[in-house]
Amino acid sequence: MDKFQNKYRIQSARLRNWDYGTAAMYFITICTQNRVRYFGEVRNGEMQLSEIGQWAHEEWLRTFELRPDMNLFMGAFVVMPDHFHAIVGIGDNAFNEGKEAPVRRGSMLKPGADATHRVWTDPAGEDAMHRVLTVAPDGGKPANQFGPQSKNLASIVRGFKSAVTMNARRAQVEFQWQARFHDSIIRDYRSFLIVSDYIRYNPANWEKKK
Repeated sequence: MDKFQNKYRIQSARLRNWDYGTAAMYFITICTQNRVRYFGEVRNGEMQLSEIGQWAHEEWLRTFELRPDMNLFMGAFVVMPDHFHAIVGIGDNAFNEGKEAPVRRGSMLKPGADATHRVWTDPAGEDAMHRVLTVAPDGGKPANQFGPQSKNLASIVRGFKSAVTMNARRAQVEFQWQARFHDSIIRDYRSFLIVSDYIRYNPANWEKKK
């Protein structure tokens, strides 16, 4: 699994006791099956998209057109040879109205302002991912009470992946996504800027990493 700032990101088993329809900023990474470079190549620090890579780019843009009811925010994103990085914000909407995330107030989008600047700063400096109850009242492991649902982060990713796959099938082009995806909750504006830069400079850093 990829690392960001030398830390492993949470996989698609998702964070327990976190409702992924909650208004928040999310950093996602989706990989191709076996890291096959379906999306193109990096040349001189710039991504050169293949036909499938272009579909991925276009379908991500369409994601926000197709889901106006979720009040989504499109942050930085990049299609890389064998993976896709993006920041996506879920704003206050009819599907998460009245929901309280099971963490202290931090990492949540502040309602009524531009999503880019709508992040609570947590004075304790703790990551929201580590501020969720991990022990049930009876001492056992808590079940994820939210389960599979629509109008959440998983449904956004699922729709995006399906759209790219359908384009490939119609064109009879070989393509397959990895079954899982990685995510983390962006806790404050500083983290938002760090992750945004990480995404934007991914092509330039690709050849260095390789």
